[in-house]
Amino acid sequence: MANRLAAESSPYLLQHAKNPVDWYPWGDAAFERARDDDRPVLLSIGYSACHWCHVMAHESFENPGIASLMNELFVSIKVDREERPDVDSVYMSAAQAMGVNGGWPLTVFLTPAALPFYSGTYFPPEDRQGMHGFPAVLQAAAAAYHGQRDEIGAMGEKVRDAVAPRPLPAPGEPTAALLDEAAKKLASETDHAHGGFGAAPKFPHPQALDLMLRRSRVTGDVAVRDAAVLTLDSMARGGIHDQVGGGFHRYSVDARWAVPHFEKMLYDNAQLAPVYLHAYQVSGRDDLLEVCTRTLDYMARELLLPGGAFAASQDADSPGGEGAFFVWTPAQLRDALGIEDGALAARVFGVVDGGNFEHGTTVLSMPYPLAQVARSMSIDEPALRARLDGIRASLRNVRASRPAPERDGKVITAWNGLAIRAFAEAGAALERADYVAVASACAEFVLAHLVRDGVVHRIWNGAEGRITGFLDDVANLGDGLLTLYESTGRPRYFTAALELCGRIVAQHRDADGNYFDTAGDSEPLIVRPRTIDDNPVSAGQSVAAALFCRMQAFTGDDRWRTYAMEIIAPLATVVARAPLAVAGLAAAMELAVGPMREIAIVGDADDARTRALLGVAQRRFDPMTVLAWGPSGEVPLLDGRTPVDGIPAAYVCRGFVCEAPVTAVSELEGRLAARG
Repeated sequence: MANRLAAESSPYLLQHAKNPVDWYPWGDAAFERARDDDRPVLLSIGYSACHWCHVMAHESFENPGIASLMNELFVSIKVDREERPDVDSVYMSAAQAMGVNGGWPLTVFLTPAALPFYSGTYFPPEDRQGMHGFPAVLQAAAAAYHGQRDEIGAMGEKVRDAVAPRPLPAPGEPTAALLDEAAKKLASETDHAHGGFGAAPKFPHPQALDLMLRRSRVTGDVAVRDAAVLTLDSMARGGIHDQVGGGFHRYSVDARWAVPHFEKMLYDNAQLAPVYLHAYQVSGRDDLLEVCTRTLDYMARELLLPGGAFAASQDADSPGGEGAFFVWTPAQLRDALGIEDGALAARVFGVVDGGNFEHGTTVLSMPYPLAQVARSMSIDEPALRARLDGIRASLRNVRASRPAPERDGKVITAWNGLAIRAFAEAGAALERADYVAVASACAEFVLAHLVRDGVVHRIWNGAEGRITGFLDDVANLGDGLLTLYESTGRPRYFTAALELCGRIVAQHRDADGNYFDTAGDSEPLIVRPRTIDDNPVSAGQSVAAALFCRMQAFTGDDRWRTYAMEIIAPLATVVARAPLAVAGLAAAMELAVGPMREIAIVGDADDARTRALLGVAQRRFDPMTVLAWGPSGEVPLLDGRTPVDGIPAAYVCRGFVCEAPVTAVSELEGRLAARG
């Protein structure tokens, strides 16, 4: 029999709809039941692509005996963290305050007043390897609730105080020196053997890598640039990168990027593709560009939904087991490719008997740079690269016959905002109209289905949008739309982004200039969360600050800079002290430090001379520049800018004060090359 989750639309909750557990979705009904029955609440948080969430579900939530114990002792709530990041943020912070390392599934025991008193992550079904079995944990938590009521109430209040947002420090002075200190700290903390930050497990940290590229572009610091490129190279050659289908898995379980957790998240790929684009623009290396385009192509091929938006993720597991869809043996390569190409693929991708994963299989990686392999084989690198393109295509075709991982088809506004920006920026920079078209179709879907009466919603899953959007939804959508305006010249995207800026201020800012994850009219939690760190996408307030800075450059309206500084100034020194945690904020701070430059290009969009000027501006990697073009009247930066004697012209400005317009491509190139 189905439980209450059968009425939900979240793919993750629906995975649990036939559990023998009497699950409730998050909401008042569950806590009313807990109060009426005087039972504690068991809160279980996960997401559909999570491997260990599936393991605990199979071992415990599908186990009739354990489910019966849960139903007897608790009111059990299941939450999709991707739908309710606010709930996840509050109770993950609570778990960490109680000494639990973060991770999913997250298991938290609450009073009927929603106060946490005990927590953990994955629990096995019986005592195992030093971990208490889940039944024993259930019994101990229930006994503590009924037998130590006063102590548990006091503990819950103490945890609530611990996770409540703290007053921000007094505003500091954002400076370029702090940004450069941050970039150098990131370079010094890079693993110079394998790239990345810290030991296993390793996560990509795209915001930090992009900050290093941004600052090296300004300062010419080769060491900072090389540290970022080392990590990007190592990830691209590692098993975290799908060598056959493109795109990146969520993280690596080892320090060498060799074996990943196999879920593929929209947000990772939407953030990493622009970083590889920027690395190409900084270095001129075509192999880095190839990683960018293969990542975008993966997203368009496997995550794009029929309406134009993007699905949230692909699962870590498939019917053959975790990672089974992605791994190979030498024999499988020979069967797929023939003896000669099979041997070449095994050599290039490090596939050996015994493997590096379960059951003697190997996660494909490139243990050696392709140039080194080509030299060792005495063949031309471009010829080897072309041959590998054919091998990848053949392996992808063979792999398509395997049982594939499930796809979580819900549309998340924040992550689709990231995808809009990635495709719009790459499409403009690479003159790929197909990428711009993908970004435009996604934007149209989100605006049609997830923005109603000025209210942004977080989730669409086959019906109208639902769950009032969080700060990262509004800010990332605004940021994506503003980038799409720069790529298309369509003022409706600019206008929509401007309206979203107003919503951030109206709904997520309090009277003291603090910015919160939830809108002011949202369902109250035990605390109102305020995220400041990148986990794993940039905090909503960091994206909002960057969006405000860009909007000030487009409009000349200084109130947007004032709002940005409310976010940036109190955390300015944190950027230098902890850049890995707040690299997204550092990107906003860079815009605030400036100086930013505005480019307005006027002329018929179909005129080849207009397109040539646009190409100069759009091909550059220059985060300190905004670009306005297309029909005038709605974008203040275009006001009063006209062609010169009927010839398309470019105006290069700072603070709306413009130099004399130029009509020649070479002149515009010279203006943009000058940083003074």
